[in-house]
Amino acid sequence: MTVPLDTLKGLDTCFPSGPELSGAGIAAAMERASERRTASALFAGFRALGLFSNDIPHVVRFSALKRRFYVTTCVGKSFHTYDVQKLSLVAVSNSVPQDICCMAADGRLVFAAYGNVFSAFARNKEIVHTFKGHKAEIHLLQPFGDHIISVDTDSILIIWHIYSEEEYLQLTFDKSVFKISAILHPSTYLNKILLGSEQGSLQLWNVKSNKLLYTFPGWKLGVTALQQAPAVDVVAIGLMSGQVIIHNIKFNETLMKFRQDWGPITSISFRTDGHPVMAAGSPCGHIGLWDLEDKKLINQMRNAHSTAIAGLTFLHREPLLVTNGADNALRIWIFDGPTGEGRLLRFRMGHSAPLTSIRYYGQNGQQILSASQDGTLQSFSTVHEKFNKSLGHGLINKKRVKRKGLQNTMSVRLPPITKFAAEEARESDWDGIIACHQGKLSCSTWNYQKSTIGAYFLKPKEMKKDDITATAVDITSCGNFAVIGLSSGTVDVYNMQSGIHRGSFGKDQAHKGSVRGVAVDGLNQLTVTTGSEGLLKFWNFKNKILIHSVSLSSSPNVMLLHRDSGILGLALDDFSISVLDIETRKIVREFSGHQGQINDMAFSPDGRWLISAAMDCSIRTWDLPSGCLIDCFLLDSAPLNVSMSPTGDFLATSHVDHLGIFLWSNISLYSVVSLRPLPADYVPSVVMLPGTCQTQDVEVSEETVEPSDEMIEYDSPEQLNEQLVTLSLLPESRWKNLLNLDVIKKKNKPKEPPKVPKSAPFFIPTIPGLVPRYAAPEQNNDPQQSKVVNLGVLAQKSDFCLKLEEGLVNNKYDTALNLLKESGPSGIETELRSLSPDCGGSVEVMQSFLKMIGMMLDRKRDFELAQAYLALFLKLHLKMLPSEPVLLEEITNLSSQVEENWTHLQSLFNQSVNVKRK
Repeated sequence: MTVPLDTLKGLDTCFPSGPELSGAGIAAAMERASERRTASALFAGFRALGLFSNDIPHVVRFSALKRRFYVTTCVGKSFHTYDVQKLSLVAVSNSVPQDICCMAADGRLVFAAYGNVFSAFARNKEIVHTFKGHKAEIHLLQPFGDHIISVDTDSILIIWHIYSEEEYLQLTFDKSVFKISAILHPSTYLNKILLGSEQGSLQLWNVKSNKLLYTFPGWKLGVTALQQAPAVDVVAIGLMSGQVIIHNIKFNETLMKFRQDWGPITSISFRTDGHPVMAAGSPCGHIGLWDLEDKKLINQMRNAHSTAIAGLTFLHREPLLVTNGADNALRIWIFDGPTGEGRLLRFRMGHSAPLTSIRYYGQNGQQILSASQDGTLQSFSTVHEKFNKSLGHGLINKKRVKRKGLQNTMSVRLPPITKFAAEEARESDWDGIIACHQGKLSCSTWNYQKSTIGAYFLKPKEMKKDDITATAVDITSCGNFAVIGLSSGTVDVYNMQSGIHRGSFGKDQAHKGSVRGVAVDGLNQLTVTTGSEGLLKFWNFKNKILIHSVSLSSSPNVMLLHRDSGILGLALDDFSISVLDIETRKIVREFSGHQGQINDMAFSPDGRWLISAAMDCSIRTWDLPSGCLIDCFLLDSAPLNVSMSPTGDFLATSHVDHLGIFLWSNISLYSVVSLRPLPADYVPSVVMLPGTCQTQDVEVSEETVEPSDEMIEYDSPEQLNEQLVTLSLLPESRWKNLLNLDVIKKKNKPKEPPKVPKSAPFFIPTIPGLVPRYAAPEQNNDPQQSKVVNLGVLAQKSDFCLKLEEGLVNNKYDTALNLLKESGPSGIETELRSLSPDCGGSVEVMQSFLKMIGMMLDRKRDFELAQAYLALFLKLHLKMLPSEPVLLEEITNLSSQVEENWTHLQSLFNQSVNVKRK
């Protein structure tokens, strides 16, 4: 432990800077470690939340062992497997190098293609086979017994043997004449496959004999989907025009035709539970249900997905339809009504558009609220997907929609949420979330417990202009009031329980420009607002009076308040960050380094770190006490939002053109991390976004922990600087109670002597060994041995006294001091008591001990030991010191030395206490 003597002066901010140590070894080690480190030292990719599906069709499998259906959906570089019965997540596959472009499955393996390579996964997780041979991107896969068929965009078809990974057959098609767009293995057609093309024709091949059996001329429209019908020889063919052709391939006869006006057919499926119904998907998100007996449309499932239907599958002999789409949703529909219309049974859904804002909700760090451009507000759990919930779309008139029963609510939906604030203090009593919408003046309230939009739309009544919008919101820590800033410069306060307007800041408006941020402290005493004109204003929350105003160097873009510490962060338009103390209302830190607009900021729970995300694709961590940049890493996509968990374990981020929330684990919680400042010329490396699988993050964490090893190997010297008072590393029990040993011994003295047992057991002594033998009694062979105790042995001097005598000659006391450090409190008292001439010592030894104490004070090392040893020495030998002139002179010099050091240290302590009070 080191206490600075000269660096406690000049504390002019609430963050005192640490002492500038002059150790050249420390600086060199830090510089070398900074040069080696390129990735993040504080954050490691953990996993992604809110990703359930994309535009790749799902795959349904049946497990004969467990008698259950499983559905597999693609999420970027990995895929999820869900149990259809409860739609619970069963497994997450290992990641592949590129995004998955198509999938297929048989009873044992799942096949996923990425680029010109595809792999086979066992147990829904591990890669067991990899197939390489295509030169173009693979877009079709078809399991074929012990073989797998793959087709690339150049219309090259390759048949592989699964277990040997060998190429069985390769067919090359001229893509200008026959570009393969769909593939099907017709039921009961041994060794045969049916190929559909973008030109409209179809071909039936025997892959064993490598012969073209028949060419179907088609309907002069591109084939988009092929599906086997429940009847043998009958195939459903989806076309680009929206037509579905039910065709008998054995007799080349068209049985029936259907047409949908929603664009090309994306996927087809048939019910096999006794109802002759066919479902066809469309790019609009609608599903058409066709009766094959009456040859007519019996129902329409409009807006089943907000984007194109990527895949739909009826479960075998069950009235369940599984659908997925690029809107990041997986849904299961059940057909149990009399009209044949499907109703939503179970679903897993995330955001269908990029996110606009994310914030942790609550103090346990287990829920993340997120708003998206799709207009929804959702909550994602960091623990398990079953705790996810959607608060739904904001509706302009919720009662009207319920009263009239509108099916299409697109016209009455609110615009996307741009910013929101949440507080759980009164969530069980009334709404606890306030949100402002894009291009809207009114702000909506939301109820987290009820998972729906709230009862009020908060807006000032006197506003008549249509171009005024809400730009900033905040909710007080008590959950009673909401503060809303408008683009006109007005800042209003509303009651969350009643929705009543409770006043405005300023006479006409709080700012001349648009309000960029509002914040209320933890005690509802102070309100901070900032506007585009470059002013930061402090208001009294109760009477709405302006207290103070601060001019900023540039217009603010983002404002964030850490309520526990009273620290305010401001991101300015000149890409710099200013940190203010709301008590002193002064700028205490300024940071610069971003090369793009700062999108969001987040404080660590203890308020020591400020994390900023900018359009330059970087996330930077600033250490507020030292005022230095301690971490920086780049991403392949610009971060839009950052939020730190209240428990400090995760950092959540959202990014441009990404639908998920990405979690980064805080390495400092489970590993030793050196928070050394980064040099000015530090060049960060690009870190990949974490996937939905957690196994890939182990490699990242190993790389990030590596730079801190150099700081662990660095051995700190015993004293960093001669001007620093250095304490010993001994525990307090070795020196703190030296003056009270007599009291401790008196308390520990037994109340009564030990009692002899009435009948002590008799044991015959034995010699240890494999064979037990009795020990013979010891015989005294020296008849001349005297029973008188030799006093010369008792008067022998200890090693400590001998080292003190040597110290008088060579003036070295390190060995004597080490002997004293190794002794316990009782041993130290015995050694110091034996220094007096009455106990076997001498005046010279006592003089040597005082010189040793003087040496310790001169070096400013072991400061507390020198004080404790000297105090015990004076307690034991104070009466004899005046009678010895040598000792009196030595103790006089020592007294002035102690008083000088302690007076200087005490003055610095007092100065530090006064600065803290101010």
